[in-house]
Amino acid sequence: MREINQNSRSLYDRIGQRKGIVILLKHFYADVRQHGLIGPVFNRRIKDWPEHLAKIGEFWARITGGPSTYLGQMPAKHLSLELDIRHFAAWLELWDFNCRCYLNPSEAKEMSRLAHEIGARLSNLVFQQAFLERRGHKPGATF
Repeated sequence: MREINQNSRSLYDRIGQRKGIVILLKHFYADVRQHGLIGPVFNRRIKDWPEHLAKIGEFWARITGGPSTYLGQMPAKHLSLELDIRHFAAWLELWDFNCRCYLNPSEAKEMSRLAHEIGARLSNLVFQQAFLERRGHKPGATF
């Protein structure tokens, strides 16, 4: 019997596929909802938590190499939330903590790396949009 090289398996498989994502997200968003800074942002916007968790689960399935039906426009959803660097830092801190709690160390590092890369791109878009709006540009305008 041939041994499977861990590096040849997708991150999705190594975190436990859909079940691993569900467990991680359940605990992570429980922490998010109670957080003093980011909890109110999420609790104002999310009206159907099971639906949100299912959609975010599809997002994480896709970016970890698993099957997914995610078709959302994640960056666009964040442009109107009036986020600042503290919001991104708090989200990432909770994400890193939950990854360390619910995943094996190497997979936790990979999931954290992915989240930090996404966070950096997303925060750049959010801050760029805010800067342009302060300069009088309308959202969605071409430059």
